[in-house]
Amino acid sequence: MSDDLKRLLEERATLDARIADARRGARSAAVAQARALVAEFDLQPSDLFGGGGAKRVSSQAGTKVAPKYRDPATQATWTGRGRMPRWLQGKSLDTYLIK
Repeated sequence: MSDDLKRLLEERATLDARIADARRGARSAAVAQARALVAEFDLQPSDLFGGGGAKRVSSQAGTKVAPKYRDPATQATWTGRGRMPRWLQGKSLDTYLIK
């Protein structure tokens, strides 16, 4: 390795260490400032990060859907939702429609 490359790598290592020290100092100051604001305004986690209330679920979530298409050879079915199965790709849907 050339002396120039060694010197640059040493400088980079020194800078990386200085950056890490500066980041730790800035983080400590930010945490202290955040704690002071929380105490001053009597803030709760939900004030900062949103409500934690119950999530709404669709009334139809988890309901079964009757199949619309059937393969007469294998009796495989498809509801018409989601990805089209291979046995139906490129074919007329009317042919496999369950009546």
